[in-house]
Amino acid sequence: MVAMEEKNAMRTPMFRAGDTVKVHMKVKEGDSERVQIFEGTVISRRGRGASETYTVRNISFGVGVERTFPVVTPHVEKIELVRAGKARRARLYYLRGLTGKSARLDERETGEAGIQPEAKPAAPKIEATKPAQPETPKRGEGAKAVAQ
Repeated sequence: MVAMEEKNAMRTPMFRAGDTVKVHMKVKEGDSERVQIFEGTVISRRGRGASETYTVRNISFGVGVERTFPVVTPHVEKIELVRAGKARRARLYYLRGLTGKSARLDERETGEAGIQPEAKPAAPKIEATKPAQPETPKRGEGAKAVAQ
């Protein structure tokens, strides 16, 4: 069991409530087995160790669908982090009453939740140079300085 937990911990990214994830789960239909993707917002995470679970909420054809997955399970092939959401609480049950644009969360810009912020390429340093100006005569030198 410990080996299974370590194996699962290596392939699951760090995610938390508010993040949008794609859960690749194995679905058995008759003799064949295929991978079905369930994409949605993580609204809660509970438990520790082998009994830890997370709930993912998705809007499908105008109806809210929630699925609870165990973190340690052979039925989930992988969890892909799509977007890190900015949430100020651990349980986002209030999203159940919201629809449309009001149910969206802002994106988190820090390097947390398993993703690193995209590194912006450093702009080459350009030293500020003064534009070339014709020399002006100093005060009191007059035409003598201009003639030279």
